[in-house]
Amino acid sequence: MALTIKEILKKVRKIELKTKGLSSMEFSGSYKTTFKGRGMSFSEVRPYQYGDDIRNIDWNVTARTGDPHIKVFEEEREQTFMLLIDVSGSSFFGANVQTKNEFIAEVAATLAFSAISNNDKVGVIFFTDRIEKYLPPKKGHNHILRIIRDLLFIEPKSQGTDIAQAMKYLNNLVKRRCTTFLISDFMNQGYEAALKVAASRHDMVGVHIYDIRETELPNVGLLPVVDAEGGKMQWVDTGSATVRENYKKRFQDNLKYFNDTFSRMGADTLSIATHESYANTLRRFFKERTKFA
Repeated sequence: MALTIKEILKKVRKIELKTKGLSSMEFSGSYKTTFKGRGMSFSEVRPYQYGDDIRNIDWNVTARTGDPHIKVFEEEREQTFMLLIDVSGSSFFGANVQTKNEFIAEVAATLAFSAISNNDKVGVIFFTDRIEKYLPPKKGHNHILRIIRDLLFIEPKSQGTDIAQAMKYLNNLVKRRCTTFLISDFMNQGYEAALKVAASRHDMVGVHIYDIRETELPNVGLLPVVDAEGGKMQWVDTGSATVRENYKKRFQDNLKYFNDTFSRMGADTLSIATHESYANTLRRFFKERTKFA
């Protein structure tokens, strides 16, 4: 049954209260240090002084005045912060209290509130095996609430996953360097080439979200299982050691591909289970990144 507007607002408000406070108290300062502006923008022209970098000489002004002048640059503080969020069928799986989709909403909201507290713009690409929705980068509290609402109540037109497609869309859409968090369960491979391009242009971070039941299959006999992305139901004999081993191997293979591929491209990763504290994982991540900022 469809939720009422009041029920929708209540869900959004609950996540807002939890994640906004978390961002302001724990992550605002570390976010600012970790993702400080890396670009340089033109500020002014002034007369050349001994010791100035001759590569910054403004030859037009120098020729016009007869005296050497240089361009002065300053670091750009404002950044564009992009969230690439997987909303495929598997993201709605959940053996615990929360589905992965609800858990992802909290992680994304925490990151987004941290970004706007640093005066950065936040944009979102929702994807399956197609681009489901794009929200252009904006600032402001109401924009973050819209992101949360859309993530919780989006109705994807497809159920499959194509991570490469999402990164290609990012590469074509955002020309200027930005910080990008790709949030997914990464049950899809074949995105190495797209990631190579994206990581060369942007500060890429892969956030792997998973449910503990996806790591191992319990031995409970015959079990009806529905493929969340294909929609097909089949009976699985969980009493078979081979079946359980193949299930476990699939998860481990996808996780290894994720870690290895991002590592080769110089992009960071973090992995969070839905029964764990994402606050602790993000805190460790920010702390580690700050060392090299």
